[in-house]
Amino acid sequence: FVCNCSICDMKGNDHFIVNESNFSLEKGEESLTEYRFNTKKARHLFCKICGVQSFYRPRSNPDGVGINPRCLDKGTVRSETVMKVDGQNWEKFMEEKGNSIR
Repeated sequence: FVCNCSICDMKGNDHFIVNESNFSLEKGEESLTEYRFNTKKARHLFCKICGVQSFYRPRSNPDGVGINPRCLDKGTVRSETVMKVDGQNWEKFMEEKGNSIR
């Protein structure tokens, strides 16, 4: 996803969603810190040491994990399909297209 909400736009946060059951954090949980804003539903997790956000828990997919593909080992992802998300008008976007991104 390429999202234009305030935080994604400023960070250049491109990401893809995987189901929680398909995600495991292998190490480093103790080095994460959390930031929440606005509705406080999304959990933006950052490394306390370097500040990188490699994944987060999106409010659009509460059972999913948004992963920054730049933080994966090379060759892990074979292809990507990019979808633009109107995060500035999130509620309207989800009403119109929400089921197609879950």
